[in-house]
Amino acid sequence: MAGEEALTRHTDYGAEQLEEGDLAPTPHEQFTRWLDEAARRGVYEPNAMVLGTIGADGVPQSRTVLCRGVDERGFVFYTDRSSRKGQALAAHPVATLLFPWYALHRQVLVTGVVHLVDDAESDAYWDSRPHGSRTAATASRQSQPVEGREALEARVRAEAERYPADVSVPRPERWGGYRVTPTRVEFWQGRTSRLHDRLVFSRPAVTEPWRVERLQP
Repeated sequence: MAGEEALTRHTDYGAEQLEEGDLAPTPHEQFTRWLDEAARRGVYEPNAMVLGTIGADGVPQSRTVLCRGVDERGFVFYTDRSSRKGQALAAHPVATLLFPWYALHRQVLVTGVVHLVDDAESDAYWDSRPHGSRTAATASRQSQPVEGREALEARVRAEAERYPADVSVPRPERWGGYRVTPTRVEFWQGRTSRLHDRLVFSRPAVTEPWRVERLQP
């Protein structure tokens, strides 16, 4: 059967461990530790994360986006707010994030409430993007159908003529950031014989302290 080898392969994960005493005091500090280590150890796009949302129809959705900020307030990403994900977050402002660092046998799983990033912060990030990325984002109506690749590229060329390289591209009103404020963050470390370490920070409200518990693998 095609693909059988890939589907039946068993890979035993490494001996790296995650003990309660290894954890930083807060999940964002622990995440930053692991993110820095993932970058040092050569993980491709270590800030890539799978964003899970719930559509207005109640159907779950997922896609990969890039995390562009992490602090005690949460995890930030930017997108076209009129996109499929934007519409889902307008209907249900909750999300999950998964950072899949397979090469390190690690995952971080985040569950939280979603808030809009303010205009000043969105403007600052928009202005930091390459000119071509801003032109493309202005031209593209994310998640909407298009007649073909040529039609999309024609729209980008039109925006490039409107905003040449020496002209600033203004941030579209529909484009901006989201912040996922976590209520639960799980740090998963793969171990030999599938006896993985799973340590979870959780709190029912942002005004309450974090508590940590270990889950069975």
